[in-house]
Amino acid sequence: MSDEILSLIYTFSKKFSDPETNLSFDPKNQNISAVVKKGNVNIYLLVKGQKEDLYINIARLLKNNVEQISGVLSVNVIVNSDVENTKINNNNKRFKIDAKNIVAIASGKGGVGKSTFSVNLATALSYLDLKIGLLDADIYGPSVPRMMGISKKPIMNENKKLVPLENYGIKLMSIGFILDSEAPTIWRGPMVMKALEQMFNGVEWGELDYLIIDLPPGTGDAQLTLAQSSKLSGSIVISTPQDVALTDARKGINMFKKVNVDILGIVENMSYFICDNCNQKHHIFSKDGVKKEAEEFKIPFLGEIPIDTNLRIQSDNGIPALIDNPNGEIAKKFMSIAKNLKKSLD
Repeated sequence: MSDEILSLIYTFSKKFSDPETNLSFDPKNQNISAVVKKGNVNIYLLVKGQKEDLYINIARLLKNNVEQISGVLSVNVIVNSDVENTKINNNNKRFKIDAKNIVAIASGKGGVGKSTFSVNLATALSYLDLKIGLLDADIYGPSVPRMMGISKKPIMNENKKLVPLENYGIKLMSIGFILDSEAPTIWRGPMVMKALEQMFNGVEWGELDYLIIDLPPGTGDAQLTLAQSSKLSGSIVISTPQDVALTDARKGINMFKKVNVDILGIVENMSYFICDNCNQKHHIFSKDGVKKEAEEFKIPFLGEIPIDTNLRIQSDNGIPALIDNPNGEIAKKFMSIAKNLKKSLD
């Protein structure tokens, strides 16, 4: 159903021409993107030059057309300013934080282990004697607090800023600490912007070497907001190796390219399973799919993370792999990725 709605959206949008380039707003036009999720539609128009009023008029007409599509529950058309100009002047970023590097962890779809990766990467970087912050910005299902073994609520200091909670030497802030569990289901673009700004400017992060951001899955408001409003060092995309997941991972890669965020690499999670009985690798979700994708997009392949029972138990118990078993194979894989990331950003 979502694919049918997406096709109809572009049927309407291609009737309009980009005021700056005069090109049709079809799927090939990088100045438009659309996301459909359970009948909720988000459409993004990238404003080029000084013709914002014309884009806003197109947005209004497009919204009116898309609202008539059967199965559409809501339509949100977001007009974003020129990203290239925003990237050049980093001093004007709306979200500011004293971090040498800000790395977003993203995935095209849910259920590929993005949050597990974020927690263990942050822990591995902390093992390198770095000051680490971990921001759980997954508005649809914040799970990092549990994986980090934290259930308390943050307090506000004398400067009226939230004090991040700490565990394993890592500062943590989660969207789950600020909003109740029902809020994400009714969020719209402006609400996302306000919440993310609170997570940056309203938190006493202090001085950090790295801020790791666990993004929500997909290519929606949170990703675009962070890319345009904060000084991202780059992003890491997580995917499982099967074609269904890779299709969504490509959307994530292309989205970051559109907003001029460097892709630091791609990770193949749930790459294989080693049987306890036969001690053989079983590639449950296909083999080498992510590695081939990295080669095609000419982006770094950061490594493979297998399906591992202990990693699942560690996540459920709130104990990262490096804390629970620093000499284990999983811990070594995360340390290798952390060292390579640090080397690429130094």
